[in-house]
Amino acid sequence: MEIEKVSAFQRNEITEYHVYKRLANLVKGSNSQVLASIAEEERKHYEKLKGITKRDVKPSRWKIFFYSLTALFFGLTFTLKIMEKNEKSAERGYLELQKEFPELAEIMKDEEEHEEKIAEMIDEERLKYVSSMVLGLSDALVELTGALAGLTFAFQNTKIVGLSGLITGIAAAFSMAVSEYLSQKSEIHGNTKPLKAALYTGLTYIVTVSILVLPFLIVSDRPFFSLILSLLGAVLIVFFFTYYVSIVRDEDFKKRFLEMILLCFGVAAFSFFVGFLVRRIFGIEI
Repeated sequence: MEIEKVSAFQRNEITEYHVYKRLANLVKGSNSQVLASIAEEERKHYEKLKGITKRDVKPSRWKIFFYSLTALFFGLTFTLKIMEKNEKSAERGYLELQKEFPELAEIMKDEEEHEEKIAEMIDEERLKYVSSMVLGLSDALVELTGALAGLTFAFQNTKIVGLSGLITGIAAAFSMAVSEYLSQKSEIHGNTKPLKAALYTGLTYIVTVSILVLPFLIVSDRPFFSLILSLLGAVLIVFFFTYYVSIVRDEDFKKRFLEMILLCFGVAAFSFFVGFLVRRIFGIEI
């Protein structure tokens, strides 16, 4: 039974060898060298564990593919942070078996050094602009969910609500991008480039707007159903983006997620009530 556990660690080590090797090919300079070095250490761990199990173990092709794809779309930092969490889990497993297999102590020490190397290495450009992306995302979510909710009850026409939301959202995206540019420009010791910060803010805003407005443009004559789909889209956006930020910044996911959801739906509920009042007071019928 213990040998099977060691065999599982062995598979994990050879899998991480291939992952780190692929990641090393995705980056340049000293980062690539560090990752290649870690990959070689993982291969040596595999050989040590092979000395215990007396068997060859194939890597997990699925994990190799998953981590490679994650690095491509979400960046090196996010991928390494996810892998780091898995390594901490493996360290606990090594600790349990250390008395029976003393050679695991050296592997544990190496894994701890990996974490230090990775922490020193990470300097990904996109992380400098996370605050700009958060600004674009949060403002788009809070402003547009509220606007769409109010417009839905006021007009109850999917096309008008969708087009109004799209026009409002695009105009607001440019406004936010300009505001972020001027804000970054005024920073004396800023580490970010104002134009890039503005682009990250504006693009994040436009992508968020597109997702929220889309249900109103593809679902005809069902405004309230479109609003429900839009709000579900908002929940998914908040979930994935909050998860990303919580991983790369080592923050509490649940706290950030609940905060964003409460803000979005609180504003949406208030705007829905305002739309109801506007419709009743002015007698709007479209």
